[in-house]
Amino acid sequence: MSRLTIIGLILAVGVILLAAGAPLLAGQDPTVQDASQRLRGPDAVHILGRDTFGRDIFARVLYAGRISLSVGIGAVILGASLGTAVGLLAGYCGRWIEGLFMRGVDMLMAFPSLLLGLVVLAVLGAGLQNMILSIGIVLAPPFARVVHGATLSLKQREFVEAARSMGASHVRLVARHILPNVMGEALVLAGVLTASAIRIEASLSFIGLGMSPPTPTWGNMIRDGTPVLLNAPWLAVVPGVAILISVLAFNLVGDGLRDLLDPTTRRVRPPRRGRAPGRISPVATSRRHIAAA
Repeated sequence: MSRLTIIGLILAVGVILLAAGAPLLAGQDPTVQDASQRLRGPDAVHILGRDTFGRDIFARVLYAGRISLSVGIGAVILGASLGTAVGLLAGYCGRWIEGLFMRGVDMLMAFPSLLLGLVVLAVLGAGLQNMILSIGIVLAPPFARVVHGATLSLKQREFVEAARSMGASHVRLVARHILPNVMGEALVLAGVLTASAIRIEASLSFIGLGMSPPTPTWGNMIRDGTPVLLNAPWLAVVPGVAILISVLAFNLVGDGLRDLLDPTTRRVRPPRRGRAPGRISPVATSRRHIAAA
């Protein structure tokens, strides 16, 4: 495991722990307003300052992390489930089923991710569950493409043909022989797309399609801090840094999973200087011949 992967894993675990422990670590209610303390800078009690309504920014960032991580992880689980099912069915069945499903996937992938999420969320309405559903639909096509390609390759492999010749049913072939072998690629993609889900959620919240106020999210915190960016930059910078760290962490974890599960991408260590291991020097060879004589 590389150093970057370890750093990403530490950052991801740290973000998750901070968000999970928000009620214990915040010390303040993220929705309590105090107009007399609006736009106050960081101090000993409020280490990240207060926003335009006098609310504690540190508490709001921690509670917003719970929303972003819930949406990111939930949307990836939903997208992986839908995409894996579509990719398996299209790749294994082939023919008109493959054409129908994969052309639908191509149509969804033709839309930019943010635009597609905006359209779905505009139809469903705001809310945490609708946010997860909309981003899950956005993330399903990449999973379908990856799983479809892997299924096309695996169904021609010898162990699948052997199981088919022994009378295994189609359900057993997919569930016992193909699905476990595509989970590695789906897991790698899940690590990378978790970062994309967090980014999409922040973008949708920034334009007002996320959680309704006063529920804090990183996106609506940046939106609230944009008008006063010159006077109180911490309002937008702090949630922006939180998004940066979270996206970087899950991207590094996804790259680490790819290197770990895909042997073709592993780095080959250069040999040490000096004699290569396992080689017999010419001097040693000549001495053995002399001794044998």
